[in-house]
This record gives sequence, C-alpha cells and structure tokens, in this order.
Amino acid sequence: MAVAFWILAVLAVAAGVTVFVVDSMARATFALLTSLLAVGVTFLLIDLRYLGVLIILMMVMEMLIMAVFMIMYMMNPAGLMPMKMVHNNKGAAVIAGTVFVLLAAGALVTRWPERRGTPPADPTEQLGLAIMGPKMLVMMVIGVAILATMIAGVVLATHRGRYDTEEGS
Repeated sequence: MAVAFWILAVLAVAAGVTVFVVDSMARATFALLTSLLAVGVTFLLIDLRYLGVLIILMMVMEMLIMAVFMIMYMMNPAGLMPMKMVHNNKGAAVIAGTVFVLLAAGALVTRWPERRGTPPADPTEQLGLAIMGPKMLVMMVIGVAILATMIAGVVLATHRGRYDTEEGS
C-alpha cells in the first residue's frame, strides 16, 4: 500500500506540473483530471471511501463540463491549438515559489496533534454528522432536487424542447 501511495503521489504532482507545461487547454484539462484522479484514488487507499469516490466523481464531471465548454466557446477546435497558457511568467513563478515555501514551512513547523482514541467504525457516517449534523437527510433530498433541476434545465434548453421529435417543434 505504501508503494501505491507513493506512485499515486508522484503521478498527482507530475500531472499537476504538466497542467502548466502543456500549451493547449484540452491537454491541461486532461492533465488536471489525471492529477485529481490520483488524489481520489489516494483517498481510497487510506480508507476514506466516501471522500475518494466524491473527489473522483466531482472531478470527472467538472473536467467533462470544462471540456464541453472549451469545445463550444473556444476559437480553436477543442482547445487543441497551441496557445500561451501562462501570463507574467516571472511574477507567477515568484508567487508560486513563495506560497510553496510558506506552506511547506508551515507543515514542517506545526506541532501536529497525536491521535487520541480509536477511529470510528463508520468514518463516512461520522464525517457526515460532523459536516451536516442532524440536517444530513435534508441535504440529501436537496441534492437530489438540484440534480433533477439541472437535468430538466438541460432537457428544456435543447432546441427541440422536451419532446425531442421533429413534429414536436
């Protein structure tokens, strides 16, 4: 498991760096997706199944939506044409380096607490209760309602309407 963790960690960092190295939006999107999938699988490895699946599902859907918008709105086909992806290279490098050093120093200097007690039998339930408390059922129902609203909005936004037949328009 430790070997898989380090392979996924290296993959996540390498794909994250690739986002800033490639010269097309589509390649950057897929590199970002690779990085985030590696992070999601890492969460699965450390038995945080709910968060791992959530990260994977959210990032896949987010990247797919981004790819659809790139195809629809970019002047070059699907964002595959070379383009300059970073502006003010020196300033961005200085800011990124400074933030990295500060975050790394903070992680190394911070006195991390030691675990007290044992982990709960169902960490997913404990996480849900910690985040939502007694409102978890309400949030689950609202999530389904929002999903139904998004699907209905997409269906009604098509040029043929909700009937999707030639004679219906």
